[in-house]
Amino acid sequence: MDMTGEYRIGAPRAEVWAALNDPEVLKACIPGCEELEKTSETTFEAKVVQKIGPVKAKFSGAVELVNIEAPASYTIQGEGNGGVAGFAKGAADVALADNGDATTTLSYQVHATVGGKLARLGSRLIDSTAKKLAGKFFDNFHAHLSPDAEVETEDQPQEQPA
Repeated sequence: MDMTGEYRIGAPRAEVWAALNDPEVLKACIPGCEELEKTSETTFEAKVVQKIGPVKAKFSGAVELVNIEAPASYTIQGEGNGGVAGFAKGAADVALADNGDATTTLSYQVHATVGGKLARLGSRLIDSTAKKLAGKFFDNFHAHLSPDAEVETEDQPQEQPA
């Protein structure tokens, strides 16, 4: 599954970059996140509970930041294991652009795969759930950085043909 999206966030690029690297901010913004611990400058351990169709699973996993070009871009890659529900793994290229008006455009490209019971649910259900979760994360992230502003999306998460 591949997705792309772009969000205009009402905060300067340096502030958005700092928030993207702050485990407390990320924990508050990731839907279903129960724990998020920074284990090094570039790695995190997480526990996330998600319901995808009839399957509810608790994922434990590791996330690593690579290709870091502070404060402009990085790749976040990781893998989560949901026990009998299966696994999910993927990577997202995240880029920040300063708009010159104290706002930042955050764009991303995601590639992810799932296996186990999750994979048997069907790609439409997985894709729609992934888009919903990505949208919720960015809505939460935007609200954290600009609590008085309305969410402005220039391009909601889009499914890309495989």
